[in-house]
Amino acid sequence: MRATQLLGAAALLIAPIGNCHPALAASFSSLTVPAADAVIRDVAPSPSWEDRFLRQMPTAPKGLQQLAAGYTGQASWYGPGFYGNRTANGEVFRPGTYTAAHRTLAFGTRVRVINLNNGRSTVVRINDRGPFSGGRIIDLAHGAARDLGITASGVADVKLEVLP
Repeated sequence: MRATQLLGAAALLIAPIGNCHPALAASFSSLTVPAADAVIRDVAPSPSWEDRFLRQMPTAPKGLQQLAAGYTGQASWYGPGFYGNRTANGEVFRPGTYTAAHRTLAFGTRVRVINLNNGRSTVVRINDRGPFSGGRIIDLAHGAARDLGITASGVADVKLEVLP
């Protein structure tokens, strides 16, 4: 019995529309099928892997395009609680280093950081992502923060200049 039902259902699917129930034939006749070339023209090309990757990149803060001329904001520092951990580029974070975390600059970018409160400056290399709190623009490793004189206060107004 079951095999007969399956064969009957298959026969209905294969049978031309003219041989089926009149109500069913009427519903099929109102269907419109687009031409094959119309379907192909409407399909948009899929984005390349580069486009998908670039869409996932963090966006630069307003005015970051002028970073080579100088970008000001607040800097903070991080250290003892993170020693031995891996940074975003895979390096081991060590005490006393002259590295920093920035949201958008490429890893390996060298940046001069100038403390606007006391005029001290130092050069750091970007190897991590952050800062992710407040309106800060850069997180400095302990060595750079010590040179700039911000270890006691924790934050300072700074100017960033990207070096060639």
